[in-house]
Amino acid sequence: MSLQSTARDTATMIRRDTLHARRNPMLTLSAVISPVLFLLVFVGVLGGSMSKALGAGASAVPYIVYITPGIILMAVGTSVAGTAISVNIDKREGVIARFRTMAIARTSVLTGAVVGSVLRTMVGILLVFALAFLLGFRTSAGVIQWAEGLGLIAMFLISLTWLGVAFGLFTNSAAGANSLSLIPGFIPLVSSAFVPTASMPAGVRWFAENQPYTPVIETLRALLMGAPIGVEGLVAVAWCIVIGVTAYFWARHLYNRDPSRQAGPSVAQLMSH
Repeated sequence: MSLQSTARDTATMIRRDTLHARRNPMLTLSAVISPVLFLLVFVGVLGGSMSKALGAGASAVPYIVYITPGIILMAVGTSVAGTAISVNIDKREGVIARFRTMAIARTSVLTGAVVGSVLRTMVGILLVFALAFLLGFRTSAGVIQWAEGLGLIAMFLISLTWLGVAFGLFTNSAAGANSLSLIPGFIPLVSSAFVPTASMPAGVRWFAENQPYTPVIETLRALLMGAPIGVEGLVAVAWCIVIGVTAYFWARHLYNRDPSRQAGPSVAQLMSH
């Protein structure tokens, strides 16, 4: 199949994903509501107490500046659930099985779901950034550092979105897909998102420092503060690649495990499903 046909089929699947999102807005809103609530609670209610973990004096980082990168990446993690549930619904209703039999690019079905989810989540992330600015978030980052920061967010988001697609195809119910999605949604709670890892007990600290979120958060934090990213940047990118590649091939395997190749209906006939 030609590249042009693949691009056309992928665009069709993106439109289909967008239509479904409009019919089920709570799947999109839920990915934004949780980070917004965390931002309001930790800054507005617990900000004074949490700031003590950052030290005092002129060199101390305002807590809203410290926490915003963690909240942004928490929004990335919570978006996985919406993707997983949406894909699982298509699977259980037989739409995925019907897509397998159609004369369309096989990569377009999953890629369309990923692109649609990434675009919606990036809009939500911009809303979280806007709220953070209203609450006092300020940054000394330049244009290049902002571009690098947004690029890192997008890279991590794409990786976790593919993981959400795999979760949706792997499980047999929306509840199961949602349960698996709790893992990337809550791992940020045991990271450097809210307090420095140095303030944690030894065992918790080891986990926090050796899981994917902490290097990504620290890299984004450094970029937004206009500071050097150091080796954390390489570790963050490596985690994005490992998660993304693993999730992509897992999702492709789950999608392709049905050997059926029979001719089926056209893609336009399934747009309403």
